[in-house]
Amino acid sequence: MSTMEMDTAAAQLPRRGQLFGGPLTLLAIGFTASLFAVGGRWDIPLAAWIAPVFLLRFSRISRFWIAVPVLWLATVANAMFWAFELGGGLTAGKFAIAVAFGLVFVLPYAVDRLLTPRLGMVGKLMVFPAAWACTEFLMGELSPLGVIYGLRANTQTEHLSLLQLVAFLGPYSIGFLIGWFATTVNWVWDNPRTPGTRRVTMVYATVLALALVGGGLRLAFTPSATNYVRMATVTPSVDVQRAARAMIEGRLTASGEYVNPTSGLHAETGLFANKDEVAHVAPAVAHAAYAMVVDDLLRSTREAARAGAKVVVWSETAAPVLSDADTSGFVAKVGDVAQQEKIYINAAMGEPFARNATFLIGPDGSQIWSYDKRHPVPMLEPVPPADGPAPVAQAPFGRLTNVICYDADFPTQARVDADIMMVPGLEWPELGRSHTLKWVKLRAIENGYSLIRAAYNSQAAAFDRLGQVLATQDTSGTQSHVMFADVPATGSRTIYNRLGDVLIWVSLSGLVIASATAVRSRREMR
Repeated sequence: MSTMEMDTAAAQLPRRGQLFGGPLTLLAIGFTASLFAVGGRWDIPLAAWIAPVFLLRFSRISRFWIAVPVLWLATVANAMFWAFELGGGLTAGKFAIAVAFGLVFVLPYAVDRLLTPRLGMVGKLMVFPAAWACTEFLMGELSPLGVIYGLRANTQTEHLSLLQLVAFLGPYSIGFLIGWFATTVNWVWDNPRTPGTRRVTMVYATVLALALVGGGLRLAFTPSATNYVRMATVTPSVDVQRAARAMIEGRLTASGEYVNPTSGLHAETGLFANKDEVAHVAPAVAHAAYAMVVDDLLRSTREAARAGAKVVVWSETAAPVLSDADTSGFVAKVGDVAQQEKIYINAAMGEPFARNATFLIGPDGSQIWSYDKRHPVPMLEPVPPADGPAPVAQAPFGRLTNVICYDADFPTQARVDADIMMVPGLEWPELGRSHTLKWVKLRAIENGYSLIRAAYNSQAAAFDRLGQVLATQDTSGTQSHVMFADVPATGSRTIYNRLGDVLIWVSLSGLVIASATAVRSRREMR
């Protein structure tokens, strides 16, 4: 069947049931729902299920060269709406990213539109969900943006029963299940009275019920932890950072107090606004400013330890250092506090425009690991990416591991055999709540470990291995913040953690078979 023949067949489809009107009505309903299914602050979980039903219907009944460009524009608009939700303004860079998102997330509709007219029932039901899951995987593995956008699981975080599926089949399984729902509804829409329709709906209903009931049983009957460790997150005081920034700029008020004449704190760049400034500030001034911040962090760390914390996790780049030469002195200073208080400190350090790292210091004051961020945020974080897996260290209560902020948005980087994952983070408030409470907690369920995220100017939180919130704290105020959580210290390695993305390889194999079948069908028809 040629593209012209496909378009002719598609043009006849609306006559078989006009329940929701023509293509424009379908597009309007699907697009409106899709705006509230982007993984942002204003998500409505049901919208993620409704949107692909109508958008897929629009795609299938419209001409190919109309459907695909229109759906691309819709996905670009979705990405721009997502960027607007997360704050920070709409810039040319964000628009370019939205265009790229659109090109990627229109692929499942294009693949479905090209292949399914030449396939039977199984193809019409399975091509779209397989293509959607593979698209999410493509973003998570190959894109510098990870799964911060487009992952359907991010829209369903209010439904812990459903999310337990990711412990078995991974984060892309939710997108597969939602895509399958869309094709099932479309099958019923096209074939309301055919003998196979009941079987199609019963198969899907059974799979969905197994996912929901199985997840509910996992939540209800997973044994409670018997081994806990008290942990704390620490963020630097915004007031202290402002004073340090003012010292770097050399600005004093009439009363002799330092003030911050800039709108941003530049915490991610070591309190410097740009590279030129680093070269022009006297090292002695920078060292004095940095000492103010580090001393404040160590004070909060001591307070946390004396309140019972055995592990203290700092937020991303909490402690600034001027150069590599200063790092050893910084680590030694943290080691003294760790040894005096007999605690573990996951100290996060930032070197201006050069390094974003963490150091795990043990109760004996020694350095256990040094880890550099693997995935700096594109266009926002001016440090080079590092390489290698997340480190793992054995503590008396369990195995500790660590990634830094954006690293946790790459499921493969976070797939670690450990008991507790520590995630230092830094962002702005509009992004922070979604990042912590929606996106990152999925890594805990996927891998079977507890997860604690220390986030500056954002939302700190701790989760158990089922994704249940143990503690959370808004850290966007001006003071320093300390959050305590009694965290289960024994994890349970999941099927997904052991086997990886089996669902994706099965989906990819299915798409190859479907493509070969469609090509053979076309040749036979010729």
